[in-house]
Amino acid sequence: NPEKISEANVYIQVLDINDHAPELPKYYETFVCENAVSGQLIQSISAVDQDDSAEGHHFYFSLAPETTNNSRFTVKDNQG
Repeated sequence: NPEKISEANVYIQVLDINDHAPELPKYYETFVCENAVSGQLIQSISAVDQDDSAEGHHFYFSLAPETTNNSRFTVKDNQG
């Protein structure tokens, strides 16, 4: 029935959108010994996001694109 139709504009303001960017939970200082062998694990790092539960955290780390072809380092996801 067209006589019972009305319209209203609704505006939604989202207040909780990634208030906290992911961050490293501690300061990492990494050293590589001169006798390190190829493929040796040098450092494991993790990140946290205060906007998400600990069980929901899964971050992906990568080398900067300009270094991936010339780098002597690799980044491996340990699924943790």
